[in-house]
Amino acid sequence: MAGPKVKLYPACDSNVWLRSCQEEIVQPITGHVTGDIPRWLRGTLLRNGPGSLNVGSMRFEHLFDSSALLHRFAIADGEVTYNCRFLSSNTFKKNRAANRIVVTEFGTKAVPDPCHTIFDRMAALFNPGESMSDNAMISVYPFGDEIYAFTEGPVVHRIDHITLETMERKDLYKSIALVNHTSHPHVMPNGDVYNLGMSVVKGRLRHVLVKFPFLEKGDMFAAAKIVGSMKPRWCITDNYFVIVEQPMTISLNKMVRNQLRNKPLVSSLKWFDDCETHIVLVCRNTGKEVKRYMTETLFYLHIINCFEHKGKLFVDLCAYKDAKTLDAMFVEAIENMQYNADYAEWFRGRPKRLEMDLSSNLSKVEPKVLVDIGCETPRIHYDLHNGKFYRYFYAISSDVDTEHPGSLIKVNTITGEAITWWETHCYPSEPIFIPRPNAKQGRTPGGSSSPGCEKHDGDSTSYLHHSVASAKVSTWMVST
Repeated sequence: MAGPKVKLYPACDSNVWLRSCQEEIVQPITGHVTGDIPRWLRGTLLRNGPGSLNVGSMRFEHLFDSSALLHRFAIADGEVTYNCRFLSSNTFKKNRAANRIVVTEFGTKAVPDPCHTIFDRMAALFNPGESMSDNAMISVYPFGDEIYAFTEGPVVHRIDHITLETMERKDLYKSIALVNHTSHPHVMPNGDVYNLGMSVVKGRLRHVLVKFPFLEKGDMFAAAKIVGSMKPRWCITDNYFVIVEQPMTISLNKMVRNQLRNKPLVSSLKWFDDCETHIVLVCRNTGKEVKRYMTETLFYLHIINCFEHKGKLFVDLCAYKDAKTLDAMFVEAIENMQYNADYAEWFRGRPKRLEMDLSSNLSKVEPKVLVDIGCETPRIHYDLHNGKFYRYFYAISSDVDTEHPGSLIKVNTITGEAITWWETHCYPSEPIFIPRPNAKQGRTPGGSSSPGCEKHDGDSTSYLHHSVASAKVSTWMVST
């Protein structure tokens, strides 16, 4: 008789990915603090991510489909209180009312609804805000003094940052004809918000860059306007919108057919192993494409930062050799990971830097590995360094076959050095950088200290919240 199977990744507990919240915590509870939380650290940490894989006796098949759960950590006077609530999206309410999955998601097919005919599904194609899932479980971002939960569909939800109540549902297809958009918009220092999406322009689908201008009074969504057009994905530097076109495509024809057949979105995606990755520069002043570079085939979920420095443009991202990481986040794959010899390679990403000479005619770029550690959900000192020269980024480890999977990582992008933090049976989520008051600013290589593009984090210290790891989780710190 064969003995028990030996786990391939004994230090990695896959169950942390599969937990489901059984009960909301509406009234804040006080946490037990070990160690000391600095008295100067005050504010509210909001988090959004997968909260429940179960609906009745059914289960979602992919982590991206899990019901959105909002978390709130209120920090003051060395103490922390916590509450959590599910996002009350239309999808969540429909599933709960039926006690089964009735809305098709990224990787999960819904049960057929006998009340909906194929003609209903055809009509829904012209109203993506209502026909697609609005389960906004990826991120939270501020628009003015309001907080919104995001996914990549056209619907965002305004939430109360104290009670976590879902306050309002906005369909961006109705305001600026966005069919979809990224779940990670950029919030500029003046409060303007930029995002990249796909829109209907003069009757045709185009990839567009959208500006939501900051308004002290009024609706930023109603004031939105298209400021450029190109293809995903993206970031911002002083002079450019930077779009990274990885060889992952979505077929619009397949997407339409799959929606009519009630098939999940993932079946509309196609990965091309032999295609290069393109980096496209769109001028922020004109909205036009001005330059295009090419690099090796790579896949990524998150860009770390982009910036211009001494006549060059730098793009740092968490890169994989292919899109197998999406397969690795299917629930069945997670459950069987301990006996899958290929699983660690599916998550074998590395932070890479693409360096482009803006004055050169050369279009081929060779990526450089910043550090030989798997890094995901990267964060920088965003307020100071978004789109600008920077030294450090923070991440969690994406290597499942190490001694301490899920470690917190701090990477020095200049020296390639990395320091890590870990505790046994602890799996941190996305790190959040909070600068220490009056922290010293470092100087750039060569002693330069130009304002605006060459400041470093210096001796600042980051304070990180630790919770269950999630594949696509984003946060926002709200001052109080």
